Amino acid sequence: MPAFAETTPPGNPKAVKEEDGKYFDASGAPTYNIKPDGTVDWFTYSGYRRYHAECHVCHGPDGMGSTYAPALVDSLKVMNYDQFQEVVVGGRQNVGGGNDKVMPSFGLNKNVMCYLDDLYVYLRARSDDALGRVRPPKRDDKTQGTINAEKTCLGE
Repeated sequence: MPAFAETTPPGNPKAVKEEDGKYFDASGAPTYNIKPDGTVDWFTYSGYRRYHAECHVCHGPDGMGSTYAPALVDSLKVMNYDQFQEVVVGGRQNVGGGNDKVMPSFGLNKNVMCYLDDLYVYLRARSDDALGRVRPPKRDDKTQGTINAEKTCLGE
């Protein structure tokens, strides 16, 4: 569970806007787009890849949690995009009661920060049960705009 005094659920994940292959909900937060045939948008697919490269060691496969860190599929049911960013960028400490948990800051890790939206949409899709515990079988292609933004973020 997030350590916020008050949490704000992420709201309806329905995509209402698309920009260069990236989808947004009514509040402007990034969201997933999964077609009836199971094809996921590029960012959801990328989030799957990035999650399993950077996050699953602590948070378990597919966001299901571990004895070391909470299930992010549960956290994202009550944590909105801004709160997710705050925790990932700044880290967090939950100490007391013999169950101390510390999440480090990833604010300087380009392998996380350049893909923060991707991580969020993947975990959001998992949290909403829109995506199962498997590698997405089909995905949209990465757009040239996304390729350019990635290169800029990574300093290439």
